[in-house]
Amino acid sequence: MARVALNARLWLCVVLGCWAPISVANTPPVDIEFQIGQKLPDAALRGINGPSRHLRDFRGKPLLINVWASWCGPCKQEMASLERLAWNEFAQHFNIIGISTDDHPQQAKQWLAQSHGTISHFIDEGLRLEHMLGASRLPLTVLVGADGRILGKIYGAREWDSPQAMALLHAQFVL
Repeated sequence: MARVALNARLWLCVVLGCWAPISVANTPPVDIEFQIGQKLPDAALRGINGPSRHLRDFRGKPLLINVWASWCGPCKQEMASLERLAWNEFAQHFNIIGISTDDHPQQAKQWLAQSHGTISHFIDEGLRLEHMLGASRLPLTVLVGADGRILGKIYGAREWDSPQAMALLHAQFVL
C-alpha cells in the first residue's frame, strides 16, 4: 500500500509540479490521519457560508475537499481557481467543498465575503478534519471517490481550472 501511495504522489508531482507554495499548520501530529485508499468516516461539518452538513451527504459522487485558512497566502491564491472550476461544466460530475482550519470562524467568514466565495465552506471545529485529512501543510486538497475512499492528497496551491488539473481530476475521478 505504501508503494502505491508513493507512486500516486510521484504521478501527482509530475502532473501538477512539486514546487507549489504551501504554509505549515501549527498543529501537533495525530495518529488518526486517513491515508490514500482508506475510507473517510462520517463527520459533522459546520457551515460557514451555508448550512451545516455531514461528510456522508457527499457520498455517491466524487468529492474535492480543499483545506485552507484565512491566514494562509497560498490558500487564498488558489481560491479563485477553485471558484472557476466549480462554475465549469466539468464540475457537475463531482462536488467541491472547502474546510477552513481557522481558529475563529469569523475570520474565515470575512475572507469568504471578501473573496466572494460561493463553494460550500465549513469550519473545522477542534481540528478533527485537519487531523483526519493530514493537513499539516496548507493548502491541502483531498480527492475522495464516490464511495468515500481517499484517492489522492495534493499539498500546495494549484490552478484547479488549468488543463493539467482537469486532466488529473478526470483521471482520479474516472469521469
